[in-house]
Amino acid sequence: MSTHWTTVVCIKRDNVVAMASDGQVTLGNYVIKHGAEKIRRLADGKVLVGFAGAVSDALSLLQRLEGKLQEYSGNLRRAAVELAKLWRTDKVLRLLEAQIIATDGEDCLLISGNGDLLEPDGGILAVGSGAPYAMAAGRALLQETDLSAEDIARKSLEIAAELCIYTNKNIKVEVIKK
Repeated sequence: MSTHWTTVVCIKRDNVVAMASDGQVTLGNYVIKHGAEKIRRLADGKVLVGFAGAVSDALSLLQRLEGKLQEYSGNLRRAAVELAKLWRTDKVLRLLEAQIIATDGEDCLLISGNGDLLEPDGGILAVGSGAPYAMAAGRALLQETDLSAEDIARKSLEIAAELCIYTNKNIKVEVIKK
């Protein structure tokens, strides 16, 4: 039975970064949970992390990222580089199926098991099955409105939920202000 992903979007506008996720967990062709929490705060609340993919895999990676954040005194960029290197080279970690978006309010980074460590142009990142829809909506809203980062993140997820069957409208938003 295949597990389908979710949608997590991260929007940076001015000195605010908002991360939003839906709550749907799908296994095969049915929904098994509507209100899953897919955003976590790490490093004493200073780093927001959202994940898509196999939950146990993602939680294992978040635990490792938390350790790297401690090891590198909360430096997200350095911790993310080290996690990406470890994820790509470790035989067991390489098999994990998840993607992570992390932000400390300044850096917004996508980390994947392919060794990817990406920082977006334009202040928007998204992962999961609804990512293309959330990215397109977020980009349009960033360019064409004066909405806050939080409002854009929420609206982007609402639009993705209308288009992606693996994304619902049970949306949670977390914010970091710098």
